[in-house]
Amino acid sequence: MRKFLFALAATAAFVGSAAQAQTATYAIDPSHTFATFEISHFGASVNRARFDKKEGTVQLDKTAKTGKVELTLQIDSVNSGVAPFNKHLQSAEIFDAEKFPTAKFVGDKFTFDGDKVVSVSGDLTIKGKTQPVTFKANQFACYESPMLKREVCGGDFETTIDRTAFGVDYGVAYGFPKSVRIVAQIEAVKQ
Repeated sequence: MRKFLFALAATAAFVGSAAQAQTATYAIDPSHTFATFEISHFGASVNRARFDKKEGTVQLDKTAKTGKVELTLQIDSVNSGVAPFNKHLQSAEIFDAEKFPTAKFVGDKFTFDGDKVVSVSGDLTIKGKTQPVTFKANQFACYESPMLKREVCGGDFETTIDRTAFGVDYGVAYGFPKSVRIVAQIEAVKQ
């Protein structure tokens, strides 16, 4: 009888731990994922640009409330809507796209409030320099896509960085601020 109870307890523990391991992998949907940044221009207006080429994955375990996101941005795809400004952003004075063709965020610390992701912390790499950052979720949801017939999870996230920590110093001497707001809208499709 004791062997039977031990076997039953071991089976229950195994099934329980297997039920908790529900990590799902999601591929970032580039048509619903945007990474933009904005910086004040002498306090008169705000310069904004986005990266048109991006790729990545999200791993999410809603039960364990853990996850990992990897998002890679192609620097030469920066798009402000003004071609000469795009070239300047890609130049060695700012992002140096030739030497540093990508920027990357790897986040592995998810904070939840109930079933909702409220922030993701990790490392952001720009121009070969890596700094810790936390993206706060302004909203987050998962839904069954009527077109894809699969689950999609996503949110609207933001953070503010000191760009000089990444070696992006252009214009500081002219009075451009060091702080840059980054907004990332991400949707990812369950694989």
